[in-house]
Amino acid sequence: MQSPNDPRVEACVEILCSRGCRQVRLDIAALQAGKDLPETRELSAEQKARLLIELEQIMSVYGDSCRFD
Repeated sequence: MQSPNDPRVEACVEILCSRGCRQVRLDIAALQAGKDLPETRELSAEQKARLLIELEQIMSVYGDSCRFD
């Protein structure tokens, strides 16, 4: 089991979030659909699940302020 503060997951969070709100929402949708992002190809299934949870938690504070639909 990976640490809650897995450095690989944290690095992915930083990279993905640096691209902006709308792109993060698209990345979340891709991860929810089981797709890999270039940044997640080396992560385990557990790390990808943790990444998705972290991104969803981060984006929850924004509500619908930057929806992509």
